[in-house]
Amino acid sequence: MKKTAFNKYHKELGAKMVEFAGYEMPIEYTGVKDEHLTVRKGVGVFDVSHMGEIWVKGPKAFDFVQKVTSNDVAKLQPGDAQYSCFPNGKGGIVDDLIVYHYENQKYMLVVNAANIEKDWNWLNEQNTEGAELENASDTISQLAVQGPLATKVLQKLTDINLSEINFYTFTVGKFAGVDNVIISATGYTGSGGFELYMYNNDADKIWNAVFEAGKEEGIKPIGLAARDTLRLEMGYCLYGNDIDDTTSPIEAGLGWITKFVDGNNFIDREYLEKQKAEPIVRRLKGFEMIERGIPRKGYEIVNAEGEKIGVVTSGTMSPSLNKGIGMGYVNAGYLKVDTEIYIQIRNKKVKAKIVKLPFYKGE
Repeated sequence: MKKTAFNKYHKELGAKMVEFAGYEMPIEYTGVKDEHLTVRKGVGVFDVSHMGEIWVKGPKAFDFVQKVTSNDVAKLQPGDAQYSCFPNGKGGIVDDLIVYHYENQKYMLVVNAANIEKDWNWLNEQNTEGAELENASDTISQLAVQGPLATKVLQKLTDINLSEINFYTFTVGKFAGVDNVIISATGYTGSGGFELYMYNNDADKIWNAVFEAGKEEGIKPIGLAARDTLRLEMGYCLYGNDIDDTTSPIEAGLGWITKFVDGNNFIDREYLEKQKAEPIVRRLKGFEMIERGIPRKGYEIVNAEGEKIGVVTSGTMSPSLNKGIGMGYVNAGYLKVDTEIYIQIRNKKVKAKIVKLPFYKGE
């Protein structure tokens, strides 16, 4: 199993470690609910160094990134980031990712840990433009410092005015005495904060500085289990659950990152444009439990008559709302907000209803 540069700290702090995407990663420290609420109310730190970073460089970089991603890269200035996906040429999704416009003729693609090799191979197969590709995943560490107190903590460690870094923008500069740190106003929690990218040999210095700076604010390390409950409360998709090679971005409610604008001739554009114009067959929707029960991935969604109308892709007991919540693909006819549906939990039909995302609306 691979280990991130922060592995020893997780073990010293007593984290429960598991194998995830080929890495030994912390699943939880003090418990999911405690860690989840720490991020919602204070500040928490995730080791997300297992994520992949792929550089696309050179005079053909823009043309290539515009072709392989569904969003409109032409909108990005250096210093902008953008959520997007790689359409797979068959109406599905290779992966979802963040595109960073690092500088002219240079982009960084941040991809899911489990898909690094798959994405790397896909990008090389598609690279008829001759863009320069570099897989830097093993040389870069990443910390996500998330929560309403994140800016206050991190500001102690840099002269860069963090409150001027807008959501989905980033800067590169000196942080905790380390040069060339990417400070990005991104994260998958819905509670604000930053993601810090650094070289592996600077990881120790930055980890220690962040935890020292956050002592007064009660900073805590957070595991992958709480990362999952936080993203689900926001209705954010998880690759392998809510989206995969068989789901289209249109079905997944990701039409907002699928831009049918002039000059954006991305892979699968024609297919997805046609799908968008046709009647809906199924859609990824959020639901919350009316009766007691915790929905889980793979559970059937049924109607009042017990007929299957969909499947749960993600589900949990929401720590913020204290009720069961989930997402799943639901057939046309059951998509409106407040429509009653049932989740088949073992051999029992448990009542739920379709809701508007996100589940968590903030304090």
